[in-house]
Amino acid sequence: MENNSVYSKIKSRRTIRKYLSTAVPEEVLMKCVEAAIFSPSGGNLQPLRYVIVNDTTLLQQVFSTLSWAVYLPEYGPTEEEMPRAYIVLLLDKNGRTPIHDASIASMSISMVAYEEGLGSCILASVDRKKLRKILNVPESLDIALVVAIGYSAENPVVEPISNGNIHYWLDKNGVLHVPKRDIKDVVRWNNC
Repeated sequence: MENNSVYSKIKSRRTIRKYLSTAVPEEVLMKCVEAAIFSPSGGNLQPLRYVIVNDTTLLQQVFSTLSWAVYLPEYGPTEEEMPRAYIVLLLDKNGRTPIHDASIASMSISMVAYEEGLGSCILASVDRKKLRKILNVPESLDIALVVAIGYSAENPVVEPISNGNIHYWLDKNGVLHVPKRDIKDVVRWNNC
């Protein structure tokens, strides 16, 4: 029997950088944003605004503003493998704008996308000046993060960290391997 717990879903979800050309249903994108709206917000300020991008011309323009894989610069998607939707998270600059709200919301978006059979990639490496112009983002809002969404065209696998190396890598078959730390290496009880 399949384990559908939140824990098992978090453990099995991988960052996806290559996508099929299938469009993402609008109702799923709205569900992702709704989950973000219901996510925790510091002081309940709810400073985030969202731009959903699914227009073919805009998808290519947004794609040109993103950097995909810091350890494998050549590994990003081609235009044929690019996401079929983006959710751009914007922070309202009027008042306090805690960046952690964007981080929490992006994970909610990513997990709902995963539950709906989609892959996602949370991107902070963004040409914000260029993206601001493409999406007509007003100066009162900061571009926090971009979540790329689409049907996965890859299947990354988790590996234990070897010799302290956290860099993800491709095997001879082009499969992405993602090292993860062991819990015993990162947890201490009651003090450091």
